[in-house]
Amino acid sequence: MILTRSLLAVLLLVAAPAVIVRADIQREDVPLEQIQARRNNDYETMLAFRPGYTFWRHIFTIPDGSIAFGTASDGRLLVVFPTRGDWIRDADWKDPSLSNLLAGRQLPRNLDRRRDLVAGLLEQRVGPVMHNPTRGRFLLPNVRRYGEFVGEWAAIYERFGVPAEIGLAQAILESGFNPTRRSEARAVGFCQWLARNWTRLNRLSPHVIEGHNQTTQAPYCAAYLSVLATKYQSFIPALSEHNSGGTNVGRTLINGERLGGEEVRDQYFLGSRFARDLRRISLYGFRDIYRTYGPRSYLYAEMVFGNAVNVTNIIATTPQTAVHAMRTTRAIPVAEIARRTKLSADEIRRYNPAALRRVPARATLYLPMYVKEFGRDVAFWHHPASEAYAEVLEDFVSLDASVEEWDDPSFAATLQAFQKRFQATKTEEGLVMATVLEYAMEEAYTSSRNAILAEYRASAKIRQLFDRAVVERAAAGLLRASPSTGDATQ
Repeated sequence: MILTRSLLAVLLLVAAPAVIVRADIQREDVPLEQIQARRNNDYETMLAFRPGYTFWRHIFTIPDGSIAFGTASDGRLLVVFPTRGDWIRDADWKDPSLSNLLAGRQLPRNLDRRRDLVAGLLEQRVGPVMHNPTRGRFLLPNVRRYGEFVGEWAAIYERFGVPAEIGLAQAILESGFNPTRRSEARAVGFCQWLARNWTRLNRLSPHVIEGHNQTTQAPYCAAYLSVLATKYQSFIPALSEHNSGGTNVGRTLINGERLGGEEVRDQYFLGSRFARDLRRISLYGFRDIYRTYGPRSYLYAEMVFGNAVNVTNIIATTPQTAVHAMRTTRAIPVAEIARRTKLSADEIRRYNPAALRRVPARATLYLPMYVKEFGRDVAFWHHPASEAYAEVLEDFVSLDASVEEWDDPSFAATLQAFQKRFQATKTEEGLVMATVLEYAMEEAYTSSRNAILAEYRASAKIRQLFDRAVVERAAAGLLRASPSTGDATQ
């Protein structure tokens, strides 16, 4: 289906969740106009290339143990089957007109073959479909424990120029808001950064960053996403870089450019689908084109955007509470905090999941009230942004430079100037941005990424492989629309 610009504009109003803006944040706090334009352009392009992205909102709100099917054209939920059980008797048909689809049919016992058969039958009636196991237990228990804080985390993300529903939807995907989640690769906490990256940030930061406190992690996750979105002038490849790495995103954009994409969003989606199709044609034959850009990489940004509405729903349906922040000058035992505040140890740890026994010196203590004796107030999101910070953030997110310019080591001088400006604001959020910019420059200009991408772009061997891949993809008939399937949430 080809979507016209006018139709996209109408769909955008329906599909994109409302931007979360707290009442105590003034419009001049952050450059909302620039950010909203970037956000709206992202949603518009998402609708054009992945119109079924809203399907993913259901995956994290339906308890585990089911397979959900939806339409690839608009993400509409069609039916939910039990992973184990009788799919004819126990199906939950969301579209009653389809409830006779399996009548009288013998279904394969193998789950994968059963899914494929049902997908084929559904496609005969509604067109391409998407299906995936549900993961509600990944998110819902954490919403019950931490959902009251989501509005505060939203205000933090917005202070760094990141639409809260996008930034927090990424946290849903990465950790389900679980502060102690640890991946097999040793990624930890709220937005699942590798432990070694938090170690590097702690080395650069004047304050202690506790990786298992969501409210501590949130500013750094938001600031880094803001930096990447400014580089790409879009949150879509910025999110993908978090998931699959800058080198993979760089290759994806180069391929998308060669496929005719004129701007970064189009380039990303064209290159992304190209990688997905080549994996289907020959998993190893074209590996030099896509490397480790896999199925989850392909779906990552659409899963984030699909879960954005879940963020707004959590805030709307869960009573919100304030989170106050105090910068400690000494280590403070949990027993002392309990004695002074009359809070239980469990409640203290709900606000400070990292506080097993004490909050270390130079770290941040979070409580439902401000206690002066524990340290100065550093809950910057409770106060309007300073004029100095708002000005430098607006200048930063409005940077007009290509991805190639960002990747050139000479661009470091521009970023260093912004780092100094953020530092000069003498604000909490300014120090976070300065720290993250230094981290981002280390990552960009001391790694081999730029050399790898320069070689990839110039390589005659890669170009020949690319040209052959274009021909083979066309011959395989993969240029027509196809659904997103599989267990992409793992």
